[in-house]
Amino acid sequence: MSKTPMRVFPSPDAIGEHLAERLLPRIEQARASGRSFVAGCPTGRSPRPMFGALARRLAERPQDLSRLVLVMMDEYLVAANGGFEYASSDEPWSCHHFARVEIADRLNEGLPPEYRLRKESIWFPDPRDPAAYDAKLIDAGGIDFFILASGASDGHVAFNPPGSRRDSKTRIIELSEDTRRDNLQTFPEFRTLSAVPTHGISVGIDTIASAKECVMLVWGAGKRVTVKRILSAERYEPDWPATVIHECDVREILGDTSAMGG
Repeated sequence: MSKTPMRVFPSPDAIGEHLAERLLPRIEQARASGRSFVAGCPTGRSPRPMFGALARRLAERPQDLSRLVLVMMDEYLVAANGGFEYASSDEPWSCHHFARVEIADRLNEGLPPEYRLRKESIWFPDPRDPAAYDAKLIDAGGIDFFILASGASDGHVAFNPPGSRRDSKTRIIELSEDTRRDNLQTFPEFRTLSAVPTHGISVGIDTIASAKECVMLVWGAGKRVTVKRILSAERYEPDWPATVIHECDVREILGDTSAMGG
């Protein structure tokens, strides 16, 4: 049985408001002390309520985000010159597009230029040198707060599929069919499974577990299976990568009543 605390909210929006209330003061505390606040971020459906809540609060009360660093978890890759490169950032399903349009543009709207989240402060792993990402995170002092989300069908976290090793680092991954089907549901713009890229670059399980604090977001009826799997585990179980939450030093699961079966 899980020893990781879980908090249940009435709705995804309530989860988003809770996280915004937690994160904004910590971002300001870091800035006031002259350091960056390094936050690990997913893309997709799970974090949208949080980014919406952050944007609303910033519109009501502007806050300096110039020392905020976003560590993006993953990105789709396409074959190029015998290797891989990022999928086009113009594609609405690309993680670069999500980070620019659904995170930076929303948070920065209405903020004076000196307060805005900077483009260079949104980090992605480089397919030409995946290992450099983990080294960069160590040099930055580690991830202060990692926001995690779980795949509904196979428990993938970032692009880590079932079978991922506990000691895995940032690497290029062949995406499982279940992961690709989940992403087809998240981004209908793909239209067909064949349009979903077959490879991606992703932080590893150990990259996630090394964060100073982690929260796992699980909301909606589609996440009932992953809630049960996570709560039935005590430690990382490779067949359900989202159980990595149990490996984080400071950790919490944030769910809604629908994910709990209510």
